[in-house]
Amino acid sequence: MKRIIVSVTNDLVSDNRVHKVCISLESMGYKVLLVGRKFSNSYSVTRDYKIKRLSLLFNKGPLFYAEYNFRLFFLLLFSKANVFLANDLDTLLANYLASKIRSKILVYDSHEYFTEVPELIERNFTRNIWLKIEKTIIPKLKVAYTVCQSLSDEYLKKYNIKFSVLRNVPFKHDKTICTNKKMFPIDKKIIIYQGALNIGRGIEAVIKAVKYLENVNFVIIGDGDIREQLKELVMSENVSEQIFFTGKIPLEELTEYTVSAHLGISLEENMGLNYYYALPNKIFDYIHAGIPVLASDFPEMKRIIENYNVGICTLERDPKKMAEIIKSMLFDEPVRGIWKDNTKKAAAELCWENEEQVLKDIFKNIS
Repeated sequence: MKRIIVSVTNDLVSDNRVHKVCISLESMGYKVLLVGRKFSNSYSVTRDYKIKRLSLLFNKGPLFYAEYNFRLFFLLLFSKANVFLANDLDTLLANYLASKIRSKILVYDSHEYFTEVPELIERNFTRNIWLKIEKTIIPKLKVAYTVCQSLSDEYLKKYNIKFSVLRNVPFKHDKTICTNKKMFPIDKKIIIYQGALNIGRGIEAVIKAVKYLENVNFVIIGDGDIREQLKELVMSENVSEQIFFTGKIPLEELTEYTVSAHLGISLEENMGLNYYYALPNKIFDYIHAGIPVLASDFPEMKRIIENYNVGICTLERDPKKMAEIIKSMLFDEPVRGIWKDNTKKAAAELCWENEEQVLKDIFKNIS
């Protein structure tokens, strides 16, 4: 039997892209082992494929990355597998070294432009280390794919390596089942954000805009480095009755929240090429949930939003002007009706059942 070890640095709870890839790989005849990490407060995770979560001494910073790659390297070195699948640059070094020593096939899935994430832009020393890893390994890759065409073009220009494009779109789901459970008050309009709580995600702009909106709540789903700063901003803006933090929600429950909302946001800021070229999976999740999208006016997001006419793209960040945009998107029912109808058409095309053919073609060529 073909065996594959898939590795990530997160705790597996909400990584939908990797989950979908693992399901598809199993359907293609691979025996999957997914390796991640476990925090003291991580939800339990059950999957139809095998998982292993590493408990580490260090959970952030350079020591975390060093420890994780050290542990992962030895796991790969002594585990049975035909293929190693590295997700993002922070797992690539261990996978590359182990694949060379064991003469195994290495596949690389670049979820983002790692060396251009906002957290690294002004940290030259740390960024140079990651750039060194990137420049050393990526030109040697034989099989690689990423989340959008802009990143594929960037890698081709920079390293002369062709990355296939595998967008992070959801499985089709039955919204009639999901909407039987109401997650929010029925007398409020709900804005939703789902994803990592990191700098440059535009969450602050919506928090500041909410105080100019009546009968509107903003629900923030996820966790990350700026959670406490966001909570402090909520208090300072005096909008604590309108804004709610859920923390991380397991994949199996997330759709219940999304389909109960009225507007989804993806307002990344231009803090490096990673965000500028971003095509976040939450945009597709909102579309599949049948809710309009307010997104940044950046190339990849704009292509989806405007091609399918499912919302608005903007660079606006002034709180009052942002509130006006949100108000129109929440209460202009004729326009909302058009957007909602278009989400149905978009979801029928932008689904994993269609997209996974790219993954099948990639793995067909290496088997």
